[in-house]
Amino acid sequence: MGARETARGRGERQATRLTREIGTELREARWTAGVSQRHVARTAGLSQSHVSRTERALRDPPRLDELARHAAALGLRMSVKLYPEGSPVRDAGQLRVLGRLRKEVPPEIPSRTEVPVGGYADLRAWDMVIYADLQVAIDAETRLHDVQAIQRRCETKLRDSEADRMVLVVADTVHNRRVLREHRAALASTFPLDTAEVMAVLRQGKAPAQNGIVVL
Repeated sequence: MGARETARGRGERQATRLTREIGTELREARWTAGVSQRHVARTAGLSQSHVSRTERALRDPPRLDELARHAAALGLRMSVKLYPEGSPVRDAGQLRVLGRLRKEVPPEIPSRTEVPVGGYADLRAWDMVIYADLQVAIDAETRLHDVQAIQRRCETKLRDSEADRMVLVVADTVHNRRVLREHRAALASTFPLDTAEVMAVLRQGKAPAQNGIVVL
């Protein structure tokens, strides 16, 4: 419960700050354009009171479609982007997958979970790093969906980290095996090794010669 409450509080604070910032930008854009709230409201298909309350950050929170229409009436295009911050909530499936992998590695080989990818300002993290003869970065997936997005994410994280090898550990389900069969050729450039090849060396406490995908 505590983690959920912390995430809720952080999200609410961010929403309050963004609502104020957007309201200020819209108000200043209207002043710069030299138009009235009534004009903006008529152009955007909103009420004048709606425009006024948005500018003063009294709407908590305004709807995205309303903000986009408000911005468009002032010659602005709204953009929304999400950035990683802190540790994502791990589901029980991911923890089980990571636990199964850890049991396959000799106990004397150290490992850590939630290892930052880059420096202080980089909020991304590997699910686990195994410190064999080389650093082996691990990301776990319980259900594969956008395979290309996962591939790009892993490539970027490896590029920006100190890890020497990267292993994508996937839960052993019918769905995941089907997705891997369909996309294995495309994934081969990033993850050339398969389960048997990767696990054979990890069980010896060594890093694989190349990146790979493990199904556990």
